[in-house]
Amino acid sequence: MSNETFLIPIRQNNDLSDIALNELRMDLDEHPLYQRIYADLAYLSGNNRKYSLNKVETINSPLRNKKILFLGSSVTFGFGALGESFVDYLWKKDGIAAIKDAENGTTLVDQATYNAGDSYVARFNKELKETNPDLFVLQLSTNDARQGKKLGKISQNDVFDTQTIIGAMEYIISTAKSKWHCPILIYTNPYFESELYEKMVNSGHQLAQKWNIEILDLYNNPKLKKQASLYMADEIHPTRAGYLKQWLPLFEDKIIQILVEKSLNLKT
Repeated sequence: MSNETFLIPIRQNNDLSDIALNELRMDLDEHPLYQRIYADLAYLSGNNRKYSLNKVETINSPLRNKKILFLGSSVTFGFGALGESFVDYLWKKDGIAAIKDAENGTTLVDQATYNAGDSYVARFNKELKETNPDLFVLQLSTNDARQGKKLGKISQNDVFDTQTIIGAMEYIISTAKSKWHCPILIYTNPYFESELYEKMVNSGHQLAQKWNIEILDLYNNPKLKKQASLYMADEIHPTRAGYLKQWLPLFEDKIIQILVEKSLNLKT
């Protein structure tokens, strides 16, 4: 079945937004075998049409028109939610100017997963050409943990080994700070069983202190542990209901806090 034909019933039955339709179209062009996965995801109760991006109303938000860059993989993309992630809900509800650079299965570590140049580091260097963002949001990738990438160590001399998880993170953070001079937010996944990911989360807190940046730690949030199946497509990926009901309020509160503090600092 062609990808276009395959997407017709999902668009109709799940009230798929134009944005998500385009994202799934591009993802299926890259990964045709994902048809079966998306077909199964479409039947989940958490991806019911009532949670569609199209159903979300725009509010008078303090985040309106804030330019926010997001760099990540499947959780930022919205893989378990038919391409509609918290980024898209922030765009629709709060009116942010969102730039979502997310590719499924990719890693922080500068190693290709499917194609040359698909790592976080490579895409950060090649694709994020925006100027003067209000905030840069970096996903702490679960793929690095699941693929057993080397953790590495926090640099003492600002020489970053991008073949390690910490080195890749430090390179991106350091370059983003010097390039954009904007606040930076790392976010983690909620808890899942992974010793390496737990170490990554701990390292994320250490990097937040070192670089004076923010972290949204969903991993240690007790409310997100052992969530109902309505909210999670699997142990890693939220459904649309999960992003809308569980994740969106947390991101709204955190980003408002960051940007309000930035505004206050500029005034003093």
